[in-house]
Amino acid sequence: MQGFCEYIISGSQEQLFISVPVVTIFEPKKEGIIGGLGQCGAVMVAADCFNQNQGSEVDRIYGGVTTGTNWKFLILEETTVYIDPIEYYIQDVDKILGILLQPFLPNVS
Repeated sequence: MQGFCEYIISGSQEQLFISVPVVTIFEPKKEGIIGGLGQCGAVMVAADCFNQNQGSEVDRIYGGVTTGTNWKFLILEETTVYIDPIEYYIQDVDKILGILLQPFLPNVS
């Protein structure tokens, strides 16, 4: 499997550098949302490797697949990718933005 990540959201304040947390977002071409889940999961594993190489291990890696109007979200914890069973639609933009901001919020236990 190969391809390019369409968007990366990073905790870096500089556009030239990537720092944790990292969120990867894919826009599948012909395959639709389901076809993009594997590609997104693979890049989430790569983001986890990047974080570990930078000495910044994080508990979760977040990812998303979108057609532009439909969204599906994933979380990588250790070696397991969890796929949100809900598919979000563009009219739920407040929910989508809330999910996208989740990695950048302080951890509250």
